[in-house]
Amino acid sequence: MTTTAITATTATTTATATARATPRVGPVPVLWLALLATPLAAGANASVLILPDMARSLGVSAGAATWLVASYAWAMAVGTPLLAGLLRRRGLRAALHLAGALLVSGTLLVAASPWLPLTLAGRATQAAGGAGLAAVAMSLAGTARRMGVISAGFGILGASGPLLGAQLSQAVSWRLSLSVSVIAILAVPVVSRYAATPVTPAAAPQDGFDARGAALLTALATALVLLHHVPAAALGSSVLAATLLALHVRRRPDGFVPAALIRQPLFLGSALLALVLSGSYFTLLFSVPRLLTDRAGWDATTAGTGQLVALLSGSALSWLLAAASARMGRTAVRTVLVGVGALAAAVAVFASWGPLLLVATLGGIFAATGSSAVLSMHAASSAPEPQRPTAIGLFALCYQLGGAFGPAIATALVLSAGAGAA
Repeated sequence: MTTTAITATTATTTATATARATPRVGPVPVLWLALLATPLAAGANASVLILPDMARSLGVSAGAATWLVASYAWAMAVGTPLLAGLLRRRGLRAALHLAGALLVSGTLLVAASPWLPLTLAGRATQAAGGAGLAAVAMSLAGTARRMGVISAGFGILGASGPLLGAQLSQAVSWRLSLSVSVIAILAVPVVSRYAATPVTPAAAPQDGFDARGAALLTALATALVLLHHVPAAALGSSVLAATLLALHVRRRPDGFVPAALIRQPLFLGSALLALVLSGSYFTLLFSVPRLLTDRAGWDATTAGTGQLVALLSGSALSWLLAAASARMGRTAVRTVLVGVGALAAAVAVFASWGPLLLVATLGGIFAATGSSAVLSMHAASSAPEPQRPTAIGLFALCYQLGGAFGPAIATALVLSAGAGAA
């Protein structure tokens, strides 16, 4: 080979390496953001139909195995604001890489653990990592239309999660079913190339990390998630944690939970509405299958298939609302979300015809995923640029708390009554 050829080859190799190392300019393609965020939803619901298999394998009762679901929900709830706080302070790459490391290490624990406590730790670590990746994706979405793709993906994969988990468990192992969220790691290198440099000292808080604020918020979220499991202790703990957090925010208004943010009517209204619509949807999700059996006489297979179709349809339709939200205006969007959510709840209360109950499910997920897409952008816009990751993290926490309250409401209103009748 000639010297000229060697030089040309070296130059080409150097240019290729430089191109790979140089961050790309422009928004991250939304499908990569969806891949980064949405496997979390499939991982959350993959265990729904395989709890008995997991219990037998781990040598525990079915009731004990349900903690694998609770631990995932808890870590999703507390992991989102914590990783969003890291995103605010250290930038996208630090949050992206830590979240990816948590997801992979948690998946390895789940794959290898022979004991329930270690498996619980793995599930919680998985969920925290997935929540961090979702927080990064939401921060990079930028518009309600792009956020709608992510939210619709959440709904679709969340709806498909139980069936996907059951199929993987039957074909290979329940451990593979609990590992589906790890495919999000495929998007990390691509998204990392688009990530901006870490926040500058001018944009970051100057008085150190607010560990007490983070701990109190984590304690409050933990207590609220556990309300369904240990109501009395969780209620007292949540009141205490909320009181201490409020006092801390007064002492440190620029800390982990910024006082100016939670006093913003736009942020507070968006977050609380998302919590209500999310809670309503998850109540319907757990109630409608029993209502289809009790009121319409459907068997479990027919009810499950019909609900899956309704969930997939409602998730896809929510993207249309997100895409049109910029032209509709905030008031019109909120009117649609509240109207559809209220109508879905009313139909579920009074309807006895099976297809109408499925319409209630469709309306519930449409309102919930639509609120996640559109109201998250409203919440983010209420905060100054440095606090937008925090706004998204706290908004997502409210939305996920709705997912914790929904099953409890369904149990109180429908499931326990059905069990008593049986």
